[in-house]
Amino acid sequence: MKNVLIIGATSAIAEASARIWAQKGYQLFLVGRNQEQLNLIRQDLLVRGSPQVKNFCVDLNNFDAHHLILDNAFQEFGTIDIVLIAHGTLSNQADCESSVDLTLEEIKTNALTSISLLTLLGNRFEQQRFGVIAIISSVAGDRGRQSNYVYGSAKGMLNTYTSGLRQRLYKSGVSVLTVKPGFVDTPMTANFKKGFLWSSPSLVAKLIVSGSEKANTEIYAPKYWWLIMFVIKIIPTNIFIKFKL
Repeated sequence: MKNVLIIGATSAIAEASARIWAQKGYQLFLVGRNQEQLNLIRQDLLVRGSPQVKNFCVDLNNFDAHHLILDNAFQEFGTIDIVLIAHGTLSNQADCESSVDLTLEEIKTNALTSISLLTLLGNRFEQQRFGVIAIISSVAGDRGRQSNYVYGSAKGMLNTYTSGLRQRLYKSGVSVLTVKPGFVDTPMTANFKKGFLWSSPSLVAKLIVSGSEKANTEIYAPKYWWLIMFVIKIIPTNIFIKFKL
């Protein structure tokens, strides 16, 4: 039986991942900012087979609470086998362009809070000497595009940070998994027009769970996004700037 810590547990992808882990009989420690939602998810996961599900309600923009999250999770379970960091917001690019404060707030939520947690988790897992730290980033972090470069820059920061953390923790037997989903049909993207490139949270969750079990380092979810982003990344800048992406 394994112990899983899920930060941002009320997100659609996180909840779908938790359901898979519950069916495997893993113990779960859920972190989110909506107590009512956490309670509903907890009951569902217990029914699905998890022997123990604990909740911790907190606003992740409160950096001072990050120590408390880990203290409570490790005190409850002793050790943590898998961590999934899955919180974030989808930035409104147009609003960010007209507001420095909003831009910084979005970068704080989508990058700095996760970096704070990763710093603390890195130290804990380095001492523990096993386990998987998984974080949901985005294909948007692979190259800045005019349509979402504030969000993309936050995810790009995460990609670089996790790359370095992965190399550091490798010698300690700890895996760091960066998950890069493309378009996912979630409540956060409810107002977007959907097309054939869109995926379900359950599909991304399956890839996260399998990736954490195989100790992968980086996955595109689904895999075809690797090819899409490879093409986008190799376009010369003097040509790329003429595109409307």
